[in-house]
Amino acid sequence: MQTPILVSTALLTALLAVGLFFFIRASAKDRTEVTKLIAEQQGEPLLEQLQQYFTQRAYRITAVDAAQNRVTFEGLVRPSAFLAVFLTFLAAIGILCLALVLSFAFPNAAGLPMLVLLAPLAGIFYWRSARRPEQVSLQVEALSDADTPPRSLLVVTAHRDELAEMQRSLSLKPFEVEAVQNDA
Repeated sequence: MQTPILVSTALLTALLAVGLFFFIRASAKDRTEVTKLIAEQQGEPLLEQLQQYFTQRAYRITAVDAAQNRVTFEGLVRPSAFLAVFLTFLAAIGILCLALVLSFAFPNAAGLPMLVLLAPLAGIFYWRSARRPEQVSLQVEALSDADTPPRSLLVVTAHRDELAEMQRSLSLKPFEVEAVQNDA
């Protein structure tokens, strides 16, 4: 094979391997966000609904700050078996491609295809890293206007997937300053 073709193929394969490495590493990254949501309820019924929701999702109350209306829940994030298998599959394909390119560069190295045996390490890494305790911090503030029914502002700090599921399940709306000012 021609040297320029081999060098360019090796360079592209190395870049893809680096990308795959960072993709696997990012699979277990913490993605905590803070968001503000509007609830159409206020007071005790809202707090009971939120507590019931988080209890159903296997969270438990770890701290209550009555002065700031803040509750902290904690739960254990379970890793996804599908994602662990998928990452192992991607790693196997990537390692096979890298071994193919290296076999052209080093024809005397016979054991390069055996590198694919390292692929399960990607799934193991994800499985160990993704299983961790997760906290959800929830602060409730009353929004009161003379023209609108009582509502509450929820300031929630949680994983972005948990925020999306909470917003969908409890029919919460995103807080928009313009919308609140226009209602006044």
